[in-house]
Amino acid sequence: MTFKDHDLIPPAAAPGLRYEETALTTPAGETVPGLHVVRITLDNPSQLNSYTTDMVKGVILGMRRASNDRGAVAVVFTGSGTRAFCTGGNTAEYAEYYAGRPEEYRQYMRLFNDMVSAILACDKPVICRVNGMRIAGGQEIGMACDFTVAQDLAVFGQAGPRHGSAPDGGSTDFLPLFVGAEAAMESCTLCEHWSAHKAVRLGLITKVVPALVVNGAFVSNPLVITDRWLDEGQIVYGDMKTGADRDAGKQVLASGTIDLARLDREVDHLIFKLANTMPGCLSKTIESVRKHKLEHWDRNRESNRAWLALNMMTEGRAGFRAFHEGSKSCREADFLLLRRRLAEGQVWGESLTEEILAQAHAR
Repeated sequence: MTFKDHDLIPPAAAPGLRYEETALTTPAGETVPGLHVVRITLDNPSQLNSYTTDMVKGVILGMRRASNDRGAVAVVFTGSGTRAFCTGGNTAEYAEYYAGRPEEYRQYMRLFNDMVSAILACDKPVICRVNGMRIAGGQEIGMACDFTVAQDLAVFGQAGPRHGSAPDGGSTDFLPLFVGAEAAMESCTLCEHWSAHKAVRLGLITKVVPALVVNGAFVSNPLVITDRWLDEGQIVYGDMKTGADRDAGKQVLASGTIDLARLDREVDHLIFKLANTMPGCLSKTIESVRKHKLEHWDRNRESNRAWLALNMMTEGRAGFRAFHEGSKSCREADFLLLRRRLAEGQVWGESLTEEILAQAHAR
């Protein structure tokens, strides 16, 4: 039979993005004929898989292409390497091009919004394979996916208010649905990272598997508390260790190697379970569950886009420049100085921006 072509444009390579088809396999490792899995990979490991404008366009087209792929069972959305799934938008591009150009950033945010919407509209189940950090915009596109399977060295969180933005690309919409209003408020405002173990405990993600191999055996993340309670009974499973326990954990971490074989096996196992359902019923069920995300996303995405664009004239411009131009020891603007100057009545301009960036430039 000759099929109609429903793709908008012919498939094309997008810089920084890989689109691949891999075999659907059974738990015994046997290949299932006639069916496959689409794998969309953010391939910018030197910048922790932060997405450029071209990469955003590639994700949009990739999700659309996967939707039209009759033999595809599911989409695996992941990043290159072992350090990061995605750390959000490319701060070099933000600082050098979009900062101070609100109308340009508004057009960019149209693409970003379309990327999130493309994930939410994909006709295949989308699995976020978290191979490392899932931070900022990476957290947002990850939450747009239907399932998340993570290696347990991964961390999850936001960056917005500490780097000149608000997590309005999905986190303020999706995170309260996953973890409740107060935990979402904590994550979105304080921008403190959660371990994969904490993320699964709170219901943010589906599954966690170990990735650290020490002396030939997989071990749990040695920087995370996974086996005890505080004396007063408060659950601390998933919290980061501190003090001497953290120092000891770092030694264990340094002695091992990272192996993502169990992550891949768990993703493959989930896909095979999804494949063993009625395809039409599965698609309808996924669409129905997604409606809870879409209700909030569709309500807020355009007003958020407008605000984020205007913010590039003030705090966004300063925050992204501080991150890009600062050193590893300081990539933040001087928050307290900014608050003092605004309280004194100073208006936003080049002099204020440079003054609050001084500490990032000095270190």
